[in-house]
Amino acid sequence: MTAYRGSAGRFGAARVILGACLAAAAAVPASAKDTGPLSARCDGFAKDTAAWTACVGQPALAMADAELFYAGYWLAKNGRYEEALGYLTLAREKDERVLTYIGFATRKLGRVEEAMPLYHAALARNPDYAVARAYLGEAFLARGEADLARAELSEIASRCGVTCPAYVDLDGHIRDFETRARL
Repeated sequence: MTAYRGSAGRFGAARVILGACLAAAAAVPASAKDTGPLSARCDGFAKDTAAWTACVGQPALAMADAELFYAGYWLAKNGRYEEALGYLTLAREKDERVLTYIGFATRKLGRVEEAMPLYHAALARNPDYAVARAYLGEAFLARGEADLARAELSEIASRCGVTCPAYVDLDGHIRDFETRARL
C-alpha cells in the first residue's frame, strides 16, 4: 500500500506540473509574434505587480544580458516602455531580439523614426527574424506606408509562411489600417 501511495503521489505531482505547463501555454496567445523569455526566479509573480518588479530588481550594468532582456521584454509587452528601455539599452550584446524590443518600446513611445534603424539593425543581424519584420511593418503603417508594410509581410511569408504568428499579426494590422483608411 505504501508503494501504491508513493506512485499516486508521484502521479499527482506530475498532474500538477502538467496542469501548470498547460496553463502557462494557454496564457500565451496562439498568434503571439514570439515567446517571451522565462525566469524561474521571477515568473511566479504576475508581471504587472510590485513583487515581480522587486524580483527583477533595478537595471544595472552588473546584470547579465539575459536578465536585462527578460525584464525589458516583459516591461515593454506590458506598456512600460520607458522602464523597458532602461533595461534593454544596458545589454552589452545587442542581438536581434534586444534591438527589436528597443525599437518596439521606442516606437510605442511615439518615436517611430528613431525605431526604424533599430529594426533594420536587427534584420542585418538576422534577416529571418520575423518578429523584427512584423514590427518594422507596423512602423511603416504608423508612417502611412502600407505598401512597405505589405513588402515586409511578403518577406515574412517567404521566410516562415502565411501561418507564422508574425505574418498573421502583421496581416491583421494591415487589414485594420486599410479598413480605417476606407472610412
